[in-house]
Amino acid sequence: MDKVLIIGSKGMLGSALADVFADFNPVLWSHDDLDITEKPQVDEKIGALAPNLIINSAAYTNVDGCEENEEIATKVNGTAVGYLANAAHHLNAILVHYSTDYVFDGLKKQGYVEDDKPNPMSAYGRSKLVGEKAIQESELESFYIIRAAWLYGVHGKNFVDTMLSLAKKGKPIKVVDDQIGSPTYALDLAQATLEIIDTKKPFGIYHRANDGQTSWHGFAKEIFSVFKIKANLSACSTEEYPTPTKRPKFSVLLSTKLEPMRSWQDALRDYKETRNI
Repeated sequence: MDKVLIIGSKGMLGSALADVFADFNPVLWSHDDLDITEKPQVDEKIGALAPNLIINSAAYTNVDGCEENEEIATKVNGTAVGYLANAAHHLNAILVHYSTDYVFDGLKKQGYVEDDKPNPMSAYGRSKLVGEKAIQESELESFYIIRAAWLYGVHGKNFVDTMLSLAKKGKPIKVVDDQIGSPTYALDLAQATLEIIDTKKPFGIYHRANDGQTSWHGFAKEIFSVFKIKANLSACSTEEYPTPTKRPKFSVLLSTKLEPMRSWQDALRDYKETRNI
């Protein structure tokens, strides 16, 4: 890899990717450096840089915000991804792009494999699926679409930090226990990305989430246990805690192409050490 470009480098995943790919001296671009929704800018700037590997971690990730701003979310998570695929094709570069468990409806109790048919229930899921299709329908063949789930990490707002913040305030915390998924540490996802590229895995779609499954309530309970924090935690149903977004009830991502990643519990313990709490 002569030249690596990481887009969205100031975000939670982008920051982790910058750390993991540090040996390759990646070029780090944030929104200030490139607006991926502007095709002429994408063509000009990426064309001039001429990277061999483009890793796109830029995204509109405010799930509830997507419901109110689906047009903008689709531009960022969907249409713009097509621009990146087009630029990568003209440069004969590899494109890595991240998608989500929210492209599935959550009705399949066995969990989802890479070739299961997406059926998003939310604006966020729909916008991310537009991005997947934009790559698949482009002329680019050298791509990796990596679906992840329930992401948390050092840089950026996430569920772990939200729970810790609420616990410190001493207020009662209600968390839904009927939505099941696989919490995933951003640093683990970044390392999994490097492994996929380093070992020259076949191009296509991959599922990379920390191994195992839990509910949001189970996740919260483990957070307080690992961080040794007392919290007034109770469980509730999705119906008792309505949000603007319809979230999948069971969105565990199963990998049929790669070995499982480490357990979400082990990853959470490592995150605690990073946080020094």
